[in-house]
Amino acid sequence: MSAAVLGANDAILSTASIAIGVAAGSDTREVIILATLAGLVAGALSMTASKFVSLSTQTDTEKAEIAREKIEIEEMPKLELLELAGIYEQRGLKKETAMQVAKEFTEKDALAAHVRDELGIDENRQAKPVQAALASGIAFIIGGSLPLIITVFLPEKNMEYTLYGSAILSLIVLGIISAKTGGSSIWKAIIRITFWGTLVMGLSALVGHLFGVNF
Repeated sequence: MSAAVLGANDAILSTASIAIGVAAGSDTREVIILATLAGLVAGALSMTASKFVSLSTQTDTEKAEIAREKIEIEEMPKLELLELAGIYEQRGLKKETAMQVAKEFTEKDALAAHVRDELGIDENRQAKPVQAALASGIAFIIGGSLPLIITVFLPEKNMEYTLYGSAILSLIVLGIISAKTGGSSIWKAIIRITFWGTLVMGLSALVGHLFGVNF
């Protein structure tokens, strides 16, 4: 849920900012639509690719660490047992208890114990690059579609204000959802989103106005 909300949040803000920047310096609807569509497509593809690459790298690193740990357990079982016991001792167990727990975990599944407690990797929650990448891309498309729809169907006059208002309202709704999901302050989320959203879109409008993107 949080990843989807963040993806949609980024999409709304970035796509609306592009649309506002171009609308502030151009009176041609086609130019505004083209820029917004290009931003939406580029953003969705970039989000999908970057998510896939980052999670694939993370997964490859974790697999390499697990393979290395497996070799160490096979070649140095006593040393690895002491290392595991030391971890439990650092977490508050008495030395004798820590060693007993380490022995029991080692007898059951030594690799699983080291992967979980030494490497901090939960094999049941390992990242799935393809699914995560597709989810991020879809969330970006959904979020970025709002500014695109506005540029296509709503009046050109004062379009930047319409884009700003709809984007801020959407961001506030997403902020409330994110805050409720995470159990954080709703008002802090609203203030933070409103401030930064206004700043980003305002600067985009200023750039568009100053450079006058008129074709």
